Amino acid sequence: MSDAATSGLEFYLVGGAVRDRLLGIEVKERDYVVIGVDAEEMLRRGFVPVGKEFPVFLHPQTKDEYALARTERKTAPGYHGFVFHAEPGVTLEQDLERRDLTINALAETADGRIIDHYGGLADLEQRRLRHVSPAFGEDPVRILRIARFAARLHGRGFRIADETLALMRSMVEAGEVDALVPERVWAELSKVLSEQCLEARLSVFFETLRACGALQRLLPELDRLWGVPQPAKWHPEIDTGVHVMMVLNRAARLSPLPEVRFAALCHDLGKGNTPPEILPSHHGHEERGVTLVADVCGRLRVPKRYCELARITARFHGKVHKVDELRAATIQDLFDGVDLFRRPERFEQMLIACEADFRGRTGYGERDYPQATLMRRLAQAARAVDAGEIARSSTDKALIPERLREARISAIRRTRAD
Repeated sequence: MSDAATSGLEFYLVGGAVRDRLLGIEVKERDYVVIGVDAEEMLRRGFVPVGKEFPVFLHPQTKDEYALARTERKTAPGYHGFVFHAEPGVTLEQDLERRDLTINALAETADGRIIDHYGGLADLEQRRLRHVSPAFGEDPVRILRIARFAARLHGRGFRIADETLALMRSMVEAGEVDALVPERVWAELSKVLSEQCLEARLSVFFETLRACGALQRLLPELDRLWGVPQPAKWHPEIDTGVHVMMVLNRAARLSPLPEVRFAALCHDLGKGNTPPEILPSHHGHEERGVTLVADVCGRLRVPKRYCELARITARFHGKVHKVDELRAATIQDLFDGVDLFRRPERFEQMLIACEADFRGRTGYGERDYPQATLMRRLAQAARAVDAGEIARSSTDKALIPERLREARISAIRRTRAD
């Protein structure tokens, strides 16, 4: 529907809004492409410019995005090497041709008519993720985007077309993925970890990257887990990579928090460095995992809250699983190690990641995890110790930390005996 700002303009609804409406998914954002005008005309109509690399404007009332139709030409490796060309002569078909997937290259007129130049409607019907043109191969970010679409739409039966997966492999082999900067990789990864669609299957993102070879370039610490065996007694799925994907999917069901899901993803990285002679045992993988978590976080410039939770989960998940076997003093050491008394909310997040680890095994999906319940009881007892009273009753202030520690250990011991 046109208004004062759009009256007389040739414009079309495009991209995700068209795709999602046709799939019966709630449309949250609407983007439009405008044909036949220049930036000066958009400004004259009251649109507010926001585009940095090419002309994009916000509608003065609705705040929806309106972009001038454009073409692009690659001039250098990676995803920064593009020159954009926007002028009144660019057609709708030319604009849609530069888009990534056919299901994202649909347009809709103001009266609801669908324009489909590249077979997007058929691909929607056949649940197929297929690239629009060979230009897909010029932008390595699209590998991450299609992996994200594959994860988000997996529950609706969507699969990547064979020819598109082959193109993604050739892009990786050509070194295009190596040109991605850490911030862009993390931006796409964090979107996947933040996915709230109940039909999404987060593991598909990483499995897709692995299938085209990109995971080995971007997250080698994760990629090397596939093929690493674990004791069948405790891990009927055996393969560590398969296990970690099961844990990630379980974490997504247990918590909407992306940092919890990231901790689940990274909890077993140390198993990729297990000495071959001790396999399928993984003695010491927790501490090795802490180092690898630091490597991943440093390389991808992961935010601190993600890194800290992933670090303590990697370090302590084995002890949490065996809490009923630990001495009270060891449990208190764990509480200190996770900074329980200052960060109780992060401790709770770690327990959720540990539960996902326990239940992310073949045949364990619906089992109870009493270790988390016991850990919460013991943490509550330790936190209930009155540190102020101990401080007030101590004549030697240097002894306060040790007295407080002993009081907490006693509380843990009493609670577990109850």
